[in-house]
Amino acid sequence: MYHISLNKHHQLLKEKKLIGRSDVVDFPKLELFNINVKVDTGAYTSSIHCFHIVENNGVLECVFLDDNHPNFNGKKITFDQFDIRKVKSSNGISSIRYIVTTEIKIFNTIKTISISLTSRDDMKFPVLLGRKFISGNFIVDTELTNLSFKQQFQ
Repeated sequence: MYHISLNKHHQLLKEKKLIGRSDVVDFPKLELFNINVKVDTGAYTSSIHCFHIVENNGVLECVFLDDNHPNFNGKKITFDQFDIRKVKSSNGISSIRYIVTTEIKIFNTIKTISISLTSRDDMKFPVLLGRKFISGNFIVDTELTNLSFKQQFQ
């Protein structure tokens, strides 16, 4: 059995930021700003709404969001490094998805994030932050929202 001292536990908690159930973040390399995200401790991977995904000669071309989102810019972003993985959705159905690594600005800090590309056009939030990104960085309080976004104005 693994035991952790109370002092060690409190030290680990101090190193993590408190995040709520949703927030507003930036993806500078994707030229996406003020994007609503849902924090989902039940999801392993993070995902982002991408309505145009084309792989051609080892280059992935993407257009993020869509014209129904207020932050849609229509810009094509290319990746020459990406991965392809099987991802299981919340309904239990697996699909093959492209995974890219980019940067997210949250709590005025730039962090690296691996994110799967998928259609989230029927979802309220265009981005889902999963456990792989949350773990080690944040403690989630589901009663709170927009802590990173609000910090910008303090």
